[in-house]
Amino acid sequence: MTSTGKIPKVDQTTSYDVLVVGAGLAGLRAALAVDPELSCVVLSKVYPVRSHSVAAQGGINAALDPEDRWQDHAYDTIKGSDYLADQDAAEFLCEDAARAVYEMEHWGTLFSRRPDGRIAQRSFGGQGYPRACYAADKTGRALYQTLFERAVAQRITVFEEFFVVSLVVAEGRVAGVLAIEIASGRLMAIPARTVIFATGGAGMMYARTTNPYIATGDGLAIAYRAGVPLKDMEFIQFHPTTLPGMNVLITEGARGEGGYLLNAEHDRFMGRYAPKLMEVAPRDIVSRAIETELLEGRGFADGSVHLDLRHLGEDLIRHRLSEIYDFAITYRGINPVHEPIPVQPGQHYIMGGIATGLEGQTTLPGFYAAGECAAVSVHGANRLGANSLLDTLVFGRQAGLAATRFCREEPQAPPISEASWEEWQDRLATLRARRTPMHYGPIRARLRATMTDNVGTFRDRKRLQAARGELAALREVYAHAGVMDRGEVFNYDLLAFLETGFLLDLAATVVEGALVREESRGAHWRNDFPARHDDQFLKHFLCSWSADGPVVGEAPVAITHYAPKPRTY
Repeated sequence: MTSTGKIPKVDQTTSYDVLVVGAGLAGLRAALAVDPELSCVVLSKVYPVRSHSVAAQGGINAALDPEDRWQDHAYDTIKGSDYLADQDAAEFLCEDAARAVYEMEHWGTLFSRRPDGRIAQRSFGGQGYPRACYAADKTGRALYQTLFERAVAQRITVFEEFFVVSLVVAEGRVAGVLAIEIASGRLMAIPARTVIFATGGAGMMYARTTNPYIATGDGLAIAYRAGVPLKDMEFIQFHPTTLPGMNVLITEGARGEGGYLLNAEHDRFMGRYAPKLMEVAPRDIVSRAIETELLEGRGFADGSVHLDLRHLGEDLIRHRLSEIYDFAITYRGINPVHEPIPVQPGQHYIMGGIATGLEGQTTLPGFYAAGECAAVSVHGANRLGANSLLDTLVFGRQAGLAATRFCREEPQAPPISEASWEEWQDRLATLRARRTPMHYGPIRARLRATMTDNVGTFRDRKRLQAARGELAALREVYAHAGVMDRGEVFNYDLLAFLETGFLLDLAATVVEGALVREESRGAHWRNDFPARHDDQFLKHFLCSWSADGPVVGEAPVAITHYAPKPRTY
């Protein structure tokens, strides 16, 4: 992997065949799949190893055991999605899973092992077989280290600390991106024949999230503004177990290893909600169970229930759950060998995203997406734990291969006009020069509180309409807000202002989708419509941009072999 020098503002001589935005697992896997004879560059908002992929803990799913089958993995995925996953996509994901895992093993990933030397696998929520391959509780980091080393070996070029602000469209196809070089503050035009977005999620929409500060939905909002529809944005996953306060993730692997959830009455309450699978029920069910215990007064004073690992023994906790052990001690002063860990649900993942096909292709020729920012859709209304890492590798590779084919078959992209660069340059200059007492900070705080209070685990029309009104009011204030830092070099104040605009756009799509979907399905639970209605809502909702707010359309769900059934565990 090579770092970059500077590039001119608009220089058509440095056009790339493939431009990947995002240097997490999906982005690096896409870049590694591009034909080496083509020119490929990766843009990253942060230094690559700070990508959120490294925070994934518990595992990556694959049917490796002779007693397990990829078809069973597909069924669990589709059932877990509350039958909203496109079944052809889920089948592709699960059939390709073993190849993806063994590829990473052969490239050097240090998976945990069984006594006989095979890759170790643990139970994860909603699955009928222990198929989550893991590297202790640092699986994302182990996978990312492997891809990062391979990218270095193949000398993949990365523009580090570049902030993309716009997808350039010309003559009906993608032409590149506009991006701010953070170190200098200069706006750059980067032409490309194809662009792949692998920009991650948007957890900063919520006050309680496992996501890092950089997860502001940039790629989703940029694609949305460029006319590419967003699919199923109402489906937001809340992870059942995060540490109160910072909401640091406590891996599902802790429950997969046999951890218990206990309320303040010391009752192992999951027996009332999922009597067969108990703590390893799907995440939406466990999250709602915990929230119900809290709402009905059976939680602890800090708004938590307890995750009890003590019966697992010190050796297992210190070795298979070493990061959780460290987190509990570092952030709460709790030794999980001797004390239970307080946990509460927190926003974790977006099941929806940029609408794509099986090859990552979007409605815009030459533009692809993969990873959390994309909706293939393999996760439907609820993602199974340990399917996200698999998603990044399988569909990151697909996007890279498809971009290669596009470059082979299509002519050069049209040039980026000076006018498109000048429009954004003027916008940034105006923002820096604006004198106003209103800062974006309170807007973002209100946005996150609004989404947490009104568009969380439980929803209803009244709260959703309140969120819609509050978002409209915040947008009015945002139009007149400004920044305190008027400089150019490393102006993170300016970047955070732009990110806040992205979050406002995305929050509107979540709310509109949630209002239209008058049923309860997966992670979307409407108290005023508590049943699933396949006759009306077995379909995807697509949000397209308009000046007046999201326009909601529909698309069918692909059904292959698995007819929708009641979802019980």
